[in-house]
Amino acid sequence: MTIREIFYRACVRLRDAGIETPVLDAGVLLAAVLHTDRAGLIIAGERTVSEEAQGAYTRALERRLGGECVAYIVGRKEFWGLDFTVTPDVLVPRPDTETLVEAALSHRATHRISGANGEILDLCTGSGSVAIALKHERPTSRVAASDISPAALAVARQNALRLLGDAEAIHLIESDLFNKIDGQFDLITANPPYVPSALIASLAPEVRGEPLLALDGGNDGLDLIRRIVSGAKPHLKPGGVLLMEADSGEMDAITRLLLAEGYEQPRLYYDAAGKARVIGTWQANE
Repeated sequence: MTIREIFYRACVRLRDAGIETPVLDAGVLLAAVLHTDRAGLIIAGERTVSEEAQGAYTRALERRLGGECVAYIVGRKEFWGLDFTVTPDVLVPRPDTETLVEAALSHRATHRISGANGEILDLCTGSGSVAIALKHERPTSRVAASDISPAALAVARQNALRLLGDAEAIHLIESDLFNKIDGQFDLITANPPYVPSALIASLAPEVRGEPLLALDGGNDGLDLIRRIVSGAKPHLKPGGVLLMEADSGEMDAITRLLLAEGYEQPRLYYDAAGKARVIGTWQANE
């Protein structure tokens, strides 16, 4: 069969199985098997696919039909224009989380992280996507990233080596939020688990296959966020910025938490769909 034929049949199989993005998923998986990109699939559409490659593609499709996400099947995911390694030990980086990077780079206090003395901490770092994206944009700043999962930190270390050229470019810390964090920072970012526990079962199968530790935010989704809000102040320099990703429906509750802790009036940052995705505030006395 040709590339065009095998691709078409895969699209039909995925569509009939109720996969929401059959064309995209079929293309990404086929491009990975053939070691090309989606443009290459189009250009070489009449090329015959070897039996070995067809077998590999069939196995990849079966995994997708079984509910595994495309990123885990191909072992990578693009985020902020960078090609991250991902495994089932980490949450798959999502375009919505780029809002967190954009907020960090656009905030009025970011002039402090542009220089050699700028210090950034990324909590719940997972694959290291946010921390590495910020280090990529602010290479002279000092970036630390923490996670409670040693397996996630191993993935982050791989990504730092491959994308920044140095496994030590990011200071990785195994820590339950601030438990093993020393010092103060100009910027603290976090994409903590914020899905209410009762909603986990209703998530798409491929999302339920991601680490529960990175999804489950407790009864109301705010367990980790409460701890971040209460624990961040001693680790923020005067005027330091705290930015957290959360669900748009949680922003009012988080605003109340922040104001009760004495932070400045929070600001919301919106994702490409126009939904509030990130909430930011800063330590007083700038």
